[in-house]
Amino acid sequence: MSDKITVGEAIARTLEQYKVSAIYGIISIHNLPIADAIGQRNQIHFVPARGEAGAVTMADAHSRFAGLGVALTSTGAGAGNAVGSMIEALNAGSPMLHITGQVEKAYLDADAGFIHETKDQLGFLRACSKRAYRVNSPEQAIPILHRAIQEAQTPPCGPVAIEIPIDIQNTLVPLSVLSNTVEPAVYPVVADQVIEKLYQRLSAAKRPTMWIGGGALACSKAVRQLADAGVAVISSTHGRGILPDSHPRSLRAFHNSPSIEAILEQSDLMLVVGSRLRSNETRTWSLKLPHPLIQIDIDPSAINRNYVADEVVIGDSQDILQALADKFSGSKKSDPLWDVQIAEAVKQADAGLRQQSGKYAGLNDALEKALPANGLFVRDITVSGSVWGSRLFRAHAPLENIHSLAGAIGLGLAMSIGTAVANPKRKVVGLVGDGGLALGIGELATMAQEKLNLTLLVMNDGGYGVMRGIQDKYFDGRQYYNQLHTPSFTMVAEAMGLKSWLIDSADRFESVLAEAISYPGPSVVEVDMKSIGTLTFAGPPQKLY
Repeated sequence: MSDKITVGEAIARTLEQYKVSAIYGIISIHNLPIADAIGQRNQIHFVPARGEAGAVTMADAHSRFAGLGVALTSTGAGAGNAVGSMIEALNAGSPMLHITGQVEKAYLDADAGFIHETKDQLGFLRACSKRAYRVNSPEQAIPILHRAIQEAQTPPCGPVAIEIPIDIQNTLVPLSVLSNTVEPAVYPVVADQVIEKLYQRLSAAKRPTMWIGGGALACSKAVRQLADAGVAVISSTHGRGILPDSHPRSLRAFHNSPSIEAILEQSDLMLVVGSRLRSNETRTWSLKLPHPLIQIDIDPSAINRNYVADEVVIGDSQDILQALADKFSGSKKSDPLWDVQIAEAVKQADAGLRQQSGKYAGLNDALEKALPANGLFVRDITVSGSVWGSRLFRAHAPLENIHSLAGAIGLGLAMSIGTAVANPKRKVVGLVGDGGLALGIGELATMAQEKLNLTLLVMNDGGYGVMRGIQDKYFDGRQYYNQLHTPSFTMVAEAMGLKSWLIDSADRFESVLAEAISYPGPSVVEVDMKSIGTLTFAGPPQKLY
């Protein structure tokens, strides 16, 4: 047996050490040594995406559920195609690794016209990543890979890119370059006196609230304990399900509902945990939050970014909240009147959203009925996702309702694929619009080839429904450039070998969704919104310009 292997094989072996179960990508002349090694070893499932943007989005979604997500792309234009999806992964804080090729080391940065060459690839990878690295020697490849994986998985997590020249990928190196896996960096434990001070402040508050975001996804147990002890909880849309909607003190994600705003006005303390307090959830930071406002975050640079905190605790949200929750030891701070007001406020917010959704509230209900309790919902940025999908559709647990945090359309199908690959025993429903689907419609072939337990719900209104709402609200109803020619998506699905249904009446919501979601393989349901009726997006609560 040879004591030397290619760098490509060393990379494949190292990814196996990190228990990577799937790699999403497109093979290219500038990544074949890595792809060949993955294929020969046959230990990691390779998902052949149809575009680099799709590959990275699939890896992003995978990482939200199953740890490290990995995407493999080509260099130059191939790596450039991945930039938008890297921006999404950066917004989501996804622990993801993007491996891309590079031209031969001798021609790097030479502007020689080498095939797939581009100007400053490392520069644009840095711009869309938490970190970006270039491998400069064969012996350096695995140490940099370890560092990149550690960076990606160290909170605040994010996508990390590595570019590897093609000649380095093919170079033989000794087996001794392989080494043990590297754990994410560990943050210091918050001092007991800090936790005690938090406990005293929370105990003294009569109507405390907590705003939880994506940085609290691992905090379900502690958040429930604190809610049981009397804390009302509102979440970002990314944080939905950390506290189940069914909890009597869950304010869900009704940030912009007047009834919920009235509850916040009565609060005499707010903990903000692992949240950026994003613009679309705070009316561009005009929403008044309770004081004192205590911000808990693992990232020191997140403090006072959008709201000035009265007190700050830097550390791991899970450790801090659990230590705080344990101090309550089952005791409850109940205010019966406020609990009644919370229940009524949520009821009003829910009713208002149902009224806005019109007939499509019935689609929401049919989907809830058909999707198994452990099913997963993935939504693109589309009018249906923004109106009923984001806040009306249920959330029993974290990551049951995921979406694009960067706000870009076109990621929904690829995100659904990555979610389905990472969760083979759970049913996944993806919600997309006709406009967004057009950006990555080729990934229907990936969905079919992988035989995923995924139902894609295509809301076809013949254009950009979100833009129509904004133009109607802020441009005196003038409607330009939002009409799109769309194909029959049922026929496209059938051409791809996918089972498909068409819904052209609200009366068919329940029967079709029940049949489609019970179907064990990949399927498409097209909803003809022109036949059913208009769903109006009211536009953002404030102008964004």
